[in-house]
Amino acid sequence: MQKFIHRKSEPLLKQLAGHYPVVTLTGPRQSGKTTICRMAFPDMVYANLEEPDTREFAATDSRGFLAQFPDGAILDEIQRVPELTSFIQAAVDTVDFKGNYILTGSQNLCVRNTINQSLAGRTALQTLLPFSFDEISDHWVVSSIDQLIYNGGYPRIYHRELNPTQALSDYAATYIERDVRQLSMIRDLTVFQRFLGLCAGRVGQLLNFSNLSNDSGVSQPTIMEWLSLLEASYICFRLPPYFANISKRLVKSPKLYFYDVGLAAYLMGINSVEQIAVHPLRGMLFENLIITEVMKFFFNEGQKPALMFYRDSNGNEVDLLIQHGAEIVPIEIKSAATVSRSFFKGLKQFRANVSASTDGVLIYGGSDTRMQNDMQVTNLENLTAVLTSIKHGGIKPPEVHR
Repeated sequence: MQKFIHRKSEPLLKQLAGHYPVVTLTGPRQSGKTTICRMAFPDMVYANLEEPDTREFAATDSRGFLAQFPDGAILDEIQRVPELTSFIQAAVDTVDFKGNYILTGSQNLCVRNTINQSLAGRTALQTLLPFSFDEISDHWVVSSIDQLIYNGGYPRIYHRELNPTQALSDYAATYIERDVRQLSMIRDLTVFQRFLGLCAGRVGQLLNFSNLSNDSGVSQPTIMEWLSLLEASYICFRLPPYFANISKRLVKSPKLYFYDVGLAAYLMGINSVEQIAVHPLRGMLFENLIITEVMKFFFNEGQKPALMFYRDSNGNEVDLLIQHGAEIVPIEIKSAATVSRSFFKGLKQFRANVSASTDGVLIYGGSDTRMQNDMQVTNLENLTAVLTSIKHGGIKPPEVHR
């Protein structure tokens, strides 16, 4: 029996619907967009634009299609009929009513271009990523970090108790390959699948188009196009480097991460939780997990702070920076269960070089939370509390657990 849960961002979704005539919810395929909309607005009519007959009606007679919904509707996968938004604009401009339409979309670039052309100023935008750690741990048993990495966060895996390897294999074949093919002609699917695996193997690493091109046997322009398509489909994203006028030379290439760490692990060839513990990229997968947890927290709060990383030419590095107002919060991420003195090196160097830096945070794979070297040491379980402190303007010492 499926177990649907109320998502952390549901209150924000309802709040936005009370202030805007249209709310547009974007996010990866199968991240739970339809479920959250139908749970938040159970009395609204629902129409799925993926269904061929519904899509044809909406595309050929948009005015007649919308006339079915005098009290508004949830319209799923709006990017399938982008011209519909022009008629939605006309409809919402004639009535003074909030929350007329709840739109969902899983192709970020298409949806945003459509919104900017037709619904600018009329719609609120919200992003829903797969389950966060808090959403999972509130309803299911999380036996270990390795299990969390292996499972990822796609709701179907938890709702239906699916085997992650099989579920993510189906996801890659059904959604990634289909969506990307809709956006661009790909002649050789085998080459594209190899490219996906190469991207997964570069999680947490500086993006080098030349190396990706050489390893995949595809030209750099094609690699750049494919990567943009993966970003538009909420499969992966680039974390930009920090730039500032300081004395050290800074790395200027972005890093590559996946919106779902389980999908990254699957594309690396991992097909059991036992393989996570001994995998040479376990640390990078943990880093990917934490960075997406930070994104989910702020997205669920309706905020999109600037996220970056820091690396200079001398090898000093901080995995994640959160720009909060005029301050920058540096966060180092280590998968080890034991804290080493070396873990603080990058944090100290960044704090010395950047005047806007706050006290640093070390997130590691252990269980203790404490202050050490004037830095906050915390873990995944305490991450929400730390991010809440950052959101409210300061980092407070955690409760000490031993």
